[in-house]
Amino acid sequence: MKEWVRMAKFTFFSISAGLIEIGAFALFNELLNWPYWLSYLLALVLSVLWNFTLNRRFTFQSAANVPIAMLKVAAFYAVFTPLSTALEHWYTDALGWNEYLATGANMALNFVTEFLYQRYFVFGKSIDTRQKK
Repeated sequence: MKEWVRMAKFTFFSISAGLIEIGAFALFNELLNWPYWLSYLLALVLSVLWNFTLNRRFTFQSAANVPIAMLKVAAFYAVFTPLSTALEHWYTDALGWNEYLATGANMALNFVTEFLYQRYFVFGKSIDTRQKK
């Protein structure tokens, strides 16, 4: 039961991070008319910071060293970001997908892979170690 609650929390926080990503992307892409790749990258960074902060505290309740945990997440995104950026270009340029559909597909891929990565690698040994105040 505890893992189902953990997955529900991760889902809820991921949805909120997704809303931040889409909102930031729309702001950068539509209103500021920045290049597509820059809009995607900055929106992704904002959503990652939000998602990491909430999931560390509430989903995984980890007392792990924040800089080390963040470095592990940064390592994930050092791989995921270039791959997802390439996928975004492939979706939009080669396949002719709408930019929002392409971003949504990458967000779904990110959701699954990031949960597994954070659950088993970033916070695996420190889950439920945070002291409640």
